Amino acid sequence: MVSLSIFYRKTLKFILCIFFVQNTIAQEISFLFLGDIMGHGPQIKAAWDDSLNSYNYDEVFKPVEQLISSVDFAIANLEVTLAGPPYKGYPQFSSPDDLAVACKKSGIDVLVTANNHSCDRGSNGIIRTVKVLDSLGIQHTGTFKNIQERDSLNLLILEKKGIKVGLLNYTYGTNGIKFSSPTYVNLLDSTLIKKDIDNAHKQNLDKLIVFVHWGAEYKDLPNSYQKKYNQFLKDQGVDMVIGAHPHVIQPMLYEKQKANKKEFLTVYSLGNFVSNQRDLRKDGGAMFRCSYKKNKKVKLKDKEFILTWVHKFSKGNKMHYQVLPCAHKEYDQSYFSSQADYKQMQNYITHARSLYKRENTGVSEGRPIPKIHMDKHEPVEIHASVPPKIISKVNFLKEAKTKKRKR
Repeated sequence: MVSLSIFYRKTLKFILCIFFVQNTIAQEISFLFLGDIMGHGPQIKAAWDDSLNSYNYDEVFKPVEQLISSVDFAIANLEVTLAGPPYKGYPQFSSPDDLAVACKKSGIDVLVTANNHSCDRGSNGIIRTVKVLDSLGIQHTGTFKNIQERDSLNLLILEKKGIKVGLLNYTYGTNGIKFSSPTYVNLLDSTLIKKDIDNAHKQNLDKLIVFVHWGAEYKDLPNSYQKKYNQFLKDQGVDMVIGAHPHVIQPMLYEKQKANKKEFLTVYSLGNFVSNQRDLRKDGGAMFRCSYKKNKKVKLKDKEFILTWVHKFSKGNKMHYQVLPCAHKEYDQSYFSSQADYKQMQNYITHARSLYKRENTGVSEGRPIPKIHMDKHEPVEIHASVPPKIISKVNFLKEAKTKKRKR
């Protein structure tokens, strides 16, 4: 009888211990937001690989692959169409499917597609872009093949460990090229957005993020239009606003209301993630890294920026592009064959840090390395719903590797 009593006491202690541990280990979901992925003509030309007889963008993302792969969800703005040949840059973009392949291989999970270039190749361009992303298993929102898909797929829910985060995407316009039936592009319209947000709040979300294409190009500070819509989104209960379009970085602002302790964060513009724009301020951007941690309440954690710079250089009788985490010690003066390039990167770092020091609130610079190193790759899946004739080069992905997930 005594031994049985001891057994029950130990069993109860063990159960209580497990319960305590489970309730003290916080749930967490991490994000990395990237700026504009552009596809100018020189970028397309540089991506051609004679040895493969096809396009290959892998080297573009290689220096930041570990960073991208280290979070649960990496989200970027795809500011081109994947409309098929002829491949062209500005002013009406269509990049090879291989650009999206490289995005997937680098660890990018989500591409928002509502921007001023969404309609560059008309309805067919919108439809084919969506089909390419679907075939690669890249989640997306912002543009849709038809209104029915818009109704069902508009709110993208990203979930891990019981934390549900919603994502919506809108653009101020499409360069005067209107979308036509059956396609749909999310435009910045307060009535539409309010309806979308109201519907999103019915989905039992922990947080809601809106990725917006807005603002004036090449301006370091947000204009009144951005500020107006930012306040509107805040009033509707949005938790985070991520901005794109200016092609230069703009301030990041975090605020916490004293009354209800509600958090709200705005990144007005992440700048260019990759492009052929070479002027100071346009030649770089910033990644915004954060996480939501759930311990009774869901709160923001690790709000930080990581500076990036586009390294364009000549090698082997052709041009090359790389996105560098430019504050990383690996990319010091010895890395560059051209000291002019190194100086240009340093000029960008100086400008970016000065702007953020002056204008940011509650968001500081983070270390340009992954917080957690991964050790496992999983193969990219090709979904059979898209006929091979639509994407002739999709077989290239059979040897691709996808992201190493945060544990």
